[in-house]
Amino acid sequence: MPANQTLAMDGSPWANGWYAGARHCASPNFGARPADAVLDLVLLHSISLPPGVYGGDAVQRLFTNRLDWDAHPYFQTIRGLEVSAHFFIRRDGVLWQFVSCDDRAWHAGTSFYRERHNCNDFAIGVELEGLEGQTFEPAQYASLRTLLMALAEQYPIGHLAGHSDVAPGRKIDPGPGFEWHRLSDLALQLRLDVPTR
Repeated sequence: MPANQTLAMDGSPWANGWYAGARHCASPNFGARPADAVLDLVLLHSISLPPGVYGGDAVQRLFTNRLDWDAHPYFQTIRGLEVSAHFFIRRDGVLWQFVSCDDRAWHAGTSFYRERHNCNDFAIGVELEGLEGQTFEPAQYASLRTLLMALAEQYPIGHLAGHSDVAPGRKIDPGPGFEWHRLSDLALQLRLDVPTR
């Protein structure tokens, strides 16, 4: 169950992997991480349902297995899909959390990063409301920066990558519209390794 959106007793914004700076909507789509997993990768994605349509609650419904598959023709193409991410950042910057960071969300699929397979085991997945090839909003970058700083204080984050970096040829998100340079100073400050683009 998600923690209340308040600081933990020790003043930390984290409680059992749940971040107080996010709205919580628990997904059933998660599992245990391997005992030896080191959470050192933040993996960025983009999502909108239907593609290119923003707002509404379709993403929340997808991640909680409550999407009405008959509500839009596109939904038939993903019917029965059971996925999740740890976080979702809307166009207005509002941050949602679906899975405790201590658990394994289902966002990367078949993936490989720096000689390690199955990125879900060691990655924290962040979905940005958007579409590959389109741009993202300033509020999203601001929210992402705040989240990355909070994650780096709680976990041994050392890498920041896109879904396209861990599943090349299969995935292209967050896509060419994502402006990685907006995070350059923060990546340097937090000592995050970011794939060369």
